[in-house]
Amino acid sequence: MRSGKRAKHAAAVPNHVLLPWGGTRDYDANPALRGHFLPVLSLPLTRGVSERTQAGIGKRPINPAFWWVNDNGEEVRWNFQELGSLSKKLANVLTESCGLKKGDRVIVILPAIPEWWLINVACLRTGTVLIPGTIQLTENDLLYRLQTSTAKCIITNDTLAITVDAIAHKCKNLKSKLIVSEKPKEGWGNLRELMKHASDDHSCVKTRHNDTMTIYFTSGTTGSPKMTEHTHSSYGLGLSINGRYWLDLTPSDIMWNTSDTGWAKSAWSSVFSPWSLGACVFAHYMPRFEPTSILKTLSRFPITVFCTAPTAYRMLVLNYKSSYKFKSLKHCVTAGEPINPEVSEQWKKKTGLDIYEGYGQTETVLVCGTFKGMKIKNGSMGKPSPVFDVKIIDENGDILPPKQEGTIGIRVLPNRPLGLFAGYVDEPVRTSSVFRGDFYMTGDRGYMDEDGYIWFIGRSDDIILSSGYRIGPFEVESALAEHPAVLESAVVSSPDQIRGEVVKAFVILKAEYKSHDPEKIKNALQEHVKKTTAPYKYPRKVEFVHELPKTISGKIKRNELRKKEWGKV
Repeated sequence: MRSGKRAKHAAAVPNHVLLPWGGTRDYDANPALRGHFLPVLSLPLTRGVSERTQAGIGKRPINPAFWWVNDNGEEVRWNFQELGSLSKKLANVLTESCGLKKGDRVIVILPAIPEWWLINVACLRTGTVLIPGTIQLTENDLLYRLQTSTAKCIITNDTLAITVDAIAHKCKNLKSKLIVSEKPKEGWGNLRELMKHASDDHSCVKTRHNDTMTIYFTSGTTGSPKMTEHTHSSYGLGLSINGRYWLDLTPSDIMWNTSDTGWAKSAWSSVFSPWSLGACVFAHYMPRFEPTSILKTLSRFPITVFCTAPTAYRMLVLNYKSSYKFKSLKHCVTAGEPINPEVSEQWKKKTGLDIYEGYGQTETVLVCGTFKGMKIKNGSMGKPSPVFDVKIIDENGDILPPKQEGTIGIRVLPNRPLGLFAGYVDEPVRTSSVFRGDFYMTGDRGYMDEDGYIWFIGRSDDIILSSGYRIGPFEVESALAEHPAVLESAVVSSPDQIRGEVVKAFVILKAEYKSHDPEKIKNALQEHVKKTTAPYKYPRKVEFVHELPKTISGKIKRNELRKKEWGKV
């Protein structure tokens, strides 16, 4: 189904900046969509033409809307008109072949292949609710998501189709199965074949601002994953804030975000933020993370804006060579977890580029970030996003003064801001538990300095209390990351008869240090942390491990490590 431009790195095709979805947004029904927000957005999605193009400023951008490559040298490029036409075909597949209607839920589990982007747009067109998932899901994960979501349709590839067939009989609501494959499979509709015969004549379903647009299963430190609901306004419009202010996108930019397609970060930086600003979405499909491949791609293609996780930046720094030249790259951002200041400094030293950190959750759009033109304070998450009133809150819901630690909160009263999730689906108690007084409580601890910058300390349940001191795991992990022997680490509390609890570090050593005397390395790490940060924060216990438990989205499961420690008591 690779209709579009397939070629070796040829010149980009001209296109006009028409957004690939149509339909209407109910601006009048929600005051948050009027006045305050639309001047920021600068373009109504119902018209879908970039402000720059409308005003006739300069020439139309020559970038495609979508640019996809893989390790085999294959390449797909669509302009916005082609993207729109193909998404209409896929929308007709969903409504005609699968019988889906507005509000029906569709689980999509695909790697970074072109069809994933078409499905995103097709679901917008049809009013169906997109539920993304990572290809790393296990059989139990899939069963839980299919049953809990009551999804009527699943779209996946050959790899997971076998798993779906094994559990489909337990999912009474599942009516349609689509596979993205070069070969047919019994009991499945072949998406590529169906699209070949589908019409590209499709009228977009009308959706209201508060209609459900997408649901993300998000893992907490405890309990089963919860369904986080976003609407056509909270994500569909709210994410343009990310694109305009944090990503600093224009129609002349080419944006590459390496996030897994199952993460909310892909909606942030691989769909809504770039396309709302008329920028090109770039994607390089890699079966696994390969630092050298990413560095080569940044050197070869005219990517101007790059986003990847802090851990990935660390791997890129370790593999960087002076032969890599990023001739077009001008803006680098990161999110998902705090980035170690040393990694930012090394990246700047090697590439000449700063890394602009952003902070948000599956439940939100960008909460705060370091924006172009702002002073960068390494280790800080920057200042609040224009769409949110962010404060540091105590346990009573009161605002704390600068430099005092509390929970990062977003004001929701008297006016609920755009960009905040609608709630946890079918869990009113769980939803109400994250609101306190006038604020949505993120569950993340931090403080605000005198300049308005926000500093992350850790999740509320990750804070370590030792001998009267409050210790955030991130600052200890950051100190450990600066030692040449450490590849990765996770810090949790561990029981202690005298101090109640102490800091314990689980450490993965780099290959060249694994043969060294463990006791000597342990002592060296402890002394290093004492010198790098406040001495009381050093890990009194150190355990060397081969791997760390992580969520599907790659975040360290500190709760598992903590349970392991406290289970010994």
